[in-house]
Order: sequence, then C-alpha cells, then structure tokens
Amino acid sequence: MKKFDNPQAYFDAHHQWKSILSPIRDILISKDVEETIKWYLPAYLHHGKNIIGFGCFKKWVALWFHQGSFLGDPHNVLVNAQEGKTISLRQWRFEHPDQLKLSHISSYIDEAIENSIQGLEIKPQRNNGPIVIPKLMQDDFNVNVAFGIHFEKLSLANRRAYIEYIISAKKIETKKRRLVKIRPMIFEGIGLNDKYKKK
Repeated sequence: MKKFDNPQAYFDAHHQWKSILSPIRDILISKDVEETIKWYLPAYLHHGKNIIGFGCFKKWVALWFHQGSFLGDPHNVLVNAQEGKTISLRQWRFEHPDQLKLSHISSYIDEAIENSIQGLEIKPQRNNGPIVIPKLMQDDFNVNVAFGIHFEKLSLANRRAYIEYIISAKKIETKKRRLVKIRPMIFEGIGLNDKYKKK
C-alpha cells in the first residue's frame, strides 16, 4: 500500500477518479467534519470519531461509512464488503460519475453524522478465549526461539492480531509469506497495525 501523508496527496495520486472523488469531497468538506488522513487514506471525523472514508480500487471508488449498519439506506446502495466478518462498516461503490446522486450522498452523510452525535456505535468485540498459536508459527518459534520470546512479549491484543493475520490466509504459501513479513515487526515489538496509525 502506498503511503499518503495528507488527503490531497491521495486524491492527486488517484486523478483517474477525480470526476467521482471531487464532487463527494466537496460535499464532505461542507459538513461539520474534519478532513484528515488515517491508515494513509482520506478520513472524515466528527469530534474525533471516524465517520466516513474513501478507498479507490481498480474498478470503483468506495465511500466508507464506519457505522454504516445504522444507516437507513432508503436507496439500497450500501454493501458489506466482507459478509460474516464486517459488522458495522458499509460502503457505497461508484464506478461512473453518472451514478452520483449528490442529494442522496449528502443525506447519507448527514445521517451518519447525526448517528455519531446520538452515540450509535458498534464496538469491536473482544475475543477473551485462549490464544491458539497456529502450527506454522509454532514450528517457526521452535526453530527460532528468540522469535517466540519476542512474540510472547507483545500485548495480548497484538498477539491475537498477528495470529488472525496468519490464519485468515487461505493458502499455505500466503501464510508463509505473511509470517516472513511480520517477523521483523514482532522483533521490533510493534503491533500489526501500528504502522498505519496516525502519528
């Protein structure tokens, strides 16, 4: 993922989607939200809470509503990008400027802000069960004892995140690549998502 330090840099890098991004951005910055960057993506916050974000993909632009499950969605445009995994996040996809219904977009944004003001929020569920280290990781720990020691020094939440990152891969080759990728991060004592947090 390319890193962007500010929203404008992100929009400039995705100029092919300008005809979609610009009109929506104009609506957003006219609202009571703060435009910033989080996880290297444009983000729109209300009193410090994540409300909306952008994501540009190969075939569409996604407008993310962090607590989108609370939106009424009268136009039936919101989708859950990961059914069964994503609980509150919803996205509205745009493939062509003709799909832009600016008054509809504005009303969804207003509702999202109002829902935040009302405190409507689904917080991530905590997994309080025991940690089960996947065999691939344990085999690596057995060979490289220092790796296992550094892993055990991490917080419980960070250990769970790394384990989920490994087991969520479907192919063994992907699991192995991910294990190689996270090894230096674990030795540094940082969490999986720490590098994406706003500094």
